[in-house]
Amino acid sequence: MAIKSQADFFSGAMFVVVGGVFAVGATNYNVGDGARMGPGYFPLMLGILLALLGAGIIFQSLVVETTDGGKIGRWAWKPLAFVLGANLAFGVLLGGLPSIGLPAMGLIIAIFALTFIASLAGTQFRFKDTLILAIVLAAGSYVAFILALKLQIQVWPTFISG
Repeated sequence: MAIKSQADFFSGAMFVVVGGVFAVGATNYNVGDGARMGPGYFPLMLGILLALLGAGIIFQSLVVETTDGGKIGRWAWKPLAFVLGANLAFGVLLGGLPSIGLPAMGLIIAIFALTFIASLAGTQFRFKDTLILAIVLAAGSYVAFILALKLQIQVWPTFISG
């Protein structure tokens, strides 16, 4: 059976591999059953569902004909670098980097940095739109994580909040 869509085939294979790894990793925890779920139950079910989804995508890539063969394009290095860099900056700013003496900057500054760095991955940068998005994400994160869930996350840098 020939592959009719390379992009679908390889994305399905990625789903199967990631789902399988999660499902196997979940067996290291107590799984329990449907009535008394253990800590491994959710990752096991999620891994199985992800692997099944990937198998369905692989099957579709072998059966459904595409016009161009679903060729895989070139790597988009610029968006990849900016999105990964944005996530790295978020983690460093949220928790700090004590090994080099960088203090934690807090949730709000980390979200603003994440939003602005990730927005550079696109073809055009609009400061006003990015600023509005950052404000909405920061306010929503504050409401969800600090007010609703009452998580103990540093919101502002210590030189601002004390």
